[in-house]
Amino acid sequence: MANEQKMHEPFIRIANRDNISFAKKVCIRIASVVLALIIDAVFILFVTGLNPIDVYIQIFRGTFETSLRFAWAMRDMVALLCIGLALAPAFKMRFWNIGAEGQVLMGGLATALCMIYLGGNLPTPVLFIVMFLTSIAAGAIWGFIPAFFKANWNTNETLFTLMMNYVAIQLVAYSTNILRGQASSLGTINMATKAGWFPRIGGYDFTLNIIIVAILTVLMYIYLKYTKHGYEISVVGESENTARYAGIDVKKVTIRTMLISGAICGLCGFILVAGNKHTIATNTAGGNGFTAIIVAWLSKFNTFYMLLIAFLLIFLEKGAIQIASIYHLNDYIADIISGIILFCILGSEFFIRYKLIFKHSPNAQKEVRVND
Repeated sequence: MANEQKMHEPFIRIANRDNISFAKKVCIRIASVVLALIIDAVFILFVTGLNPIDVYIQIFRGTFETSLRFAWAMRDMVALLCIGLALAPAFKMRFWNIGAEGQVLMGGLATALCMIYLGGNLPTPVLFIVMFLTSIAAGAIWGFIPAFFKANWNTNETLFTLMMNYVAIQLVAYSTNILRGQASSLGTINMATKAGWFPRIGGYDFTLNIIIVAILTVLMYIYLKYTKHGYEISVVGESENTARYAGIDVKKVTIRTMLISGAICGLCGFILVAGNKHTIATNTAGGNGFTAIIVAWLSKFNTFYMLLIAFLLIFLEKGAIQIASIYHLNDYIADIISGIILFCILGSEFFIRYKLIFKHSPNAQKEVRVND
């Protein structure tokens, strides 16, 4: 029987890892980065003819060469991290919110409208409160709509939220077209009065962005890990039937979680417009609504891991820009170099979750004896 089973056994099989130590996870991830650097070095050498070490130094300089570059990297990182934090509760609940881009735009649009129409009429503290509340309300509403349909009619949330991105883009385009009149672009809002602009702290307009997202990172970690709501999100994500058996109102949890997810995306729109861009456009979110999916998924919804992953992605982005400008490479080659690193890091997650068992390995022979 054992011989017959061995004859039909495939040369290689994929099996779940039961337990893997933290040290082994770290080793796998380090190995993935080393492999990526080797592949990139071969690519750089044979395609561009450049010295790989020099290219890696330029990638590092893209973020760390000056304090200003590092500050810009932090500015972009917190925007990406904020959206990742917004997606975390929805994804943990297995609600695939692909609409973060649109939710950010709606929050940003609400902020911009407050700055335009209320900027000269309200005291600064009151204006900031109104901007904050309207932005999170706009994002929450944009998150509520697909959640309501999902909870009541089991619609496909992936397609629903994705399509709402395009609706949000057109709403922003329509609104800016009305607001700008004959101008070619909306331009900087309240440039003369700076009404609705975050105050400069440490010489930067976006310092408050970093502070807000840092606080939000801690609060989201506590919310998901130590609160009743976080527990309900986990149970619903594991099995809706189990959640119902445990007395959890799945519809209520779905809608509540998406309200939170959309509201945080709206908050991201608020800090982008008030603390960074000082205008609104269809590209204000900058594609971060999709990139943040990688941040949330790779981190396994741990907000502190999200911080590291968001920084890595921004580091690679800045590095790609740096080498493209220094060596006059086209954007595609620069993106390939950073993409190889990201691909290997993503691939490392496979080897953390699964193991490969070869036909003649001791593990395979051990499993045959167990089955017998």
